Amino acid sequence: MNSASRLGQMPSWQRHFVLLAMLSCSLTGIAYLLGHEFQIERTLLGTHSVLAWHGIAAILATMALGSILPFHLKAGIKSKRKLLSGLSQLAFLATLIISGALLYYGPEEIRDAVITTHWIIGIGFFLIFLFHGVFIRKHLVSNGKKVH
Repeated sequence: MNSASRLGQMPSWQRHFVLLAMLSCSLTGIAYLLGHEFQIERTLLGTHSVLAWHGIAAILATMALGSILPFHLKAGIKSKRKLLSGLSQLAFLATLIISGALLYYGPEEIRDAVITTHWIIGIGFFLIFLFHGVFIRKHLVSNGKKVH
């Protein structure tokens, strides 16, 4: 399907772009968190190149967010479907964008608190994203409801 035929439904290309961008950002962030903060496979996961890929993925995720704001968000608010998970994602993404900017441009005194905030919110976002976009869809499909 190339165009949205239902309220809030994204075109196929946009859905794939949003999924790829958000999952790439989340997974590279989790990889860096495991390597850098938790010292798990640090020489592989905690490297600058993983952090750089996370930054590139974050730019794409921000573009994906911008692509859904005018239509998907407005339609979701109107329909009140998945409203809590959708608005939670929006709040978490805003916090991630701000904390990500503070990690690079913010004062050194708040850096440790910002790092902690960024990864806790990031993990929360990832879980809500999966719930909102993947698990709810599979649950509705398995219960015989039509989902696009």
